[in-house]
Amino acid sequence: MFNKILIANRGEIACRVIKTARRLGIKTVAVYSEADAGARHVRLADEAVFIGPAAARESYLVIDKIIAAAKQTGAQAIHPGYGFLSENEDFCHACDEAGIVFIGPPVSAIRAMGSKSEAKKLMEKAGVPLTPGYHGDHQEPGFLNVRADAIGYPVLIKAAAGGGGKGMRLVERSEDFLDALASCKREAASSFGSDHVLVEKYLTRPRHIEIQVFGDTQGNVVYLFERDCSVQRRHQKVLEEAPAPGMTPERRAAMGKAAVDAAKAVGYVGAGTVEFIANQDGTFYFMEMNTRLQVEHPVTEMITGLDLVEWQLRVASGEPLPLAQEQLAINGHALEARIYAEDPSRGFLPSTGRLVHLAPPDEGMHVRVDTGVEEGDEISPFYDPMIAKLIVWDVNRDRALARMLQALAEYRVVGVANNVEFLSRLTACPAFANADLDTGLIERERDYLFPEESGAHREAWLVVALAELLREQERAAQHAGRHPEPASPWHLRDGWRINADATRSLVFRLGEEQKTLRIENRGSVFRIEMEGVVSTVRGSINPRGLLRAEFDGMRTTATVVMAGERRHVFGHGRAWQFAAVDPLYHGAEGAGAEGGLLAPMPGKVIALIARAGATVDKGAPLLILEAMKMEHTITAPAAGMVKGFRYGVGDQVGDGAELVDFEVGPA
Repeated sequence: MFNKILIANRGEIACRVIKTARRLGIKTVAVYSEADAGARHVRLADEAVFIGPAAARESYLVIDKIIAAAKQTGAQAIHPGYGFLSENEDFCHACDEAGIVFIGPPVSAIRAMGSKSEAKKLMEKAGVPLTPGYHGDHQEPGFLNVRADAIGYPVLIKAAAGGGGKGMRLVERSEDFLDALASCKREAASSFGSDHVLVEKYLTRPRHIEIQVFGDTQGNVVYLFERDCSVQRRHQKVLEEAPAPGMTPERRAAMGKAAVDAAKAVGYVGAGTVEFIANQDGTFYFMEMNTRLQVEHPVTEMITGLDLVEWQLRVASGEPLPLAQEQLAINGHALEARIYAEDPSRGFLPSTGRLVHLAPPDEGMHVRVDTGVEEGDEISPFYDPMIAKLIVWDVNRDRALARMLQALAEYRVVGVANNVEFLSRLTACPAFANADLDTGLIERERDYLFPEESGAHREAWLVVALAELLREQERAAQHAGRHPEPASPWHLRDGWRINADATRSLVFRLGEEQKTLRIENRGSVFRIEMEGVVSTVRGSINPRGLLRAEFDGMRTTATVVMAGERRHVFGHGRAWQFAAVDPLYHGAEGAGAEGGLLAPMPGKVIALIARAGATVDKGAPLLILEAMKMEHTITAPAAGMVKGFRYGVGDQVGDGAELVDFEVGPA
């Protein structure tokens, strides 16, 4: 076994490899770019070597720098993780030349499976089932069009050297083929340096099922069962599970044999994945082989009780496979959800920023969290925006689904847009829950997965108000504790007024909905009036935002996280982002009665409430400006018409900037 290894990767997978290496007593070396100087994988490793600027092509993808780091630190082997250089034959060859063990397959296997078309030729010779299609070298557009016509539509054009959904086009009519081909070739050339494509029959409701294989240097190959990765967006996996629902022992054995045959055909060593596309009737066809550890490998670990990274290290050091095929068995069911910094409501656009608050569910026998970040870390624009992989296990699929829903309900992320709530809807979606799976599930269930935005229920508004009041009391107590006379009543912030009711107002906004809550403080109890209905509330909140509340005798728990003027409320599996609004600012100051309304201070426009060309009453909200960690609503100084806005949402404005062109007149 090795004494020291270098991990030529970053983030979650680097941390995952370090965990196993540490358990085995193996020292680890991390590499890092400028953007990752304070990253978690750097903090966890025994040593770390700086390899260049943030851009991956100048750091993580520079083979010479990785090899030099390994030599400098005396690392005997390199684990490539996944992505970056993990399936790069030049990198594998460079390791061999340097006398450093590459923890993965030999160069010949990477080369053989690096081209989809070449791989399919090999699989055809090995007797592995192939999707009907054209996998040859003839790339003339007219010829490919004729072959597509012969295959029958719909067809899928795929970059031969592609992956991750890039260089892929679905074509449903012959007359659309040439345009789609040109687009696919452009993307393939840009992404992979080759515009070579193949054309295959497109299965209308396919499932994506992959088989985990493992080989050693003695010629032994086993399969560690299957994973269903059918739930995808833009050809990228979202939820994975093992074993595949509805898989019969006979079909599992047939797919396992095909995967082992594929691995043996290329002399495979180490961890690999043979991916199949499967019809609803169970027939299956080879798609490709990934010559590395997969992102979703934890679900296989959970159902087998094995550590696949340990197997990688043992095989790479020359040991035989730890177990034979007949010693492998499935226990229970596992699911993996990929937690991403992205906005599902905006086409899954990635989000960047600091993780102001990050609280994953507690780990244990049933729940595992693989992550490369911690609270306070940045999700940068340079790399994949994955926050974590959430993996759950239980004795059967129904119980595993319940575990996943509970774990997602406990996940708290503040600072970046994220897909946690979307994953909750996806897990609860009847089609997924009933295992009605295919790669088009997200699209066909759009109405369920992307519901119309709805406002928060009454309890959420009371929760955010109570949290605000309790935090005010806590700050007052801390202030009093630092004062020479801590018992002085002047430290209390209870709204007391001489000869007047002890009432005050809190104003919050959720989207375009704004509510004023009137508060009466009665010691440890508050009376909160909202829209004419009064509730008696009390509660406590801890420093991490966990709120235990009682509303009119009903008890509940929630989490409320403050970030600037934002109040992030988590409860009952939902999340809402409220904003605290300054009730004393009405926008009239700094605003002329006619002409342009002026910004009262520097800030950012975060919402346009009115519509250009609309007539409004005096006091009507026009736009919202974020400044000094508070939101300020700019309102109409008189009845009139909004002629136009000088700035859009997201624009920064200076003090006194003209915001709105406004014309006074009858509303």
